[in-house]
Amino acid sequence: MNEMYNMSIVTHYYGVIGILVVILINTVMLRRAVNIKDYKRQMSLFTPVGSTAIGGVLFTGIIMMAAKHLDFTVENIIMIVFSFIIIYLEVKRAKGLKYLNPNAENALENFKKYASNLLLGEVFLTLSISIWMLL
Repeated sequence: MNEMYNMSIVTHYYGVIGILVVILINTVMLRRAVNIKDYKRQMSLFTPVGSTAIGGVLFTGIIMMAAKHLDFTVENIIMIVFSFIIIYLEVKRAKGLKYLNPNAENALENFKKYASNLLLGEVFLTLSISIWMLL
């Protein structure tokens, strides 16, 4: 049981690194976007990667919770809440892109500002819980 828990901690750590990499790639794709239609297509192909990264972290967290006999500590509860917030931010960003009018003036530039703020929030949440857990 201890080996499974230790492996889950390492896998969980790399999953969090994966989330940060996905956020970085999303930011680069957003900054390089010049056409709404092309950006929507890129995001439709890349969004499952981000969802898989988030799912991987949630899964390893569940494994660790099971290994600790569902011991709900303050840290675990905060990580669960932060996970829900990150998922909510991703849904907001995807919904904003879905309903983005390609014919509107400055639509892409306005969406870039909006999505950049959401991605910055995701980075802040991920780094803050990671730093807190390392201390």
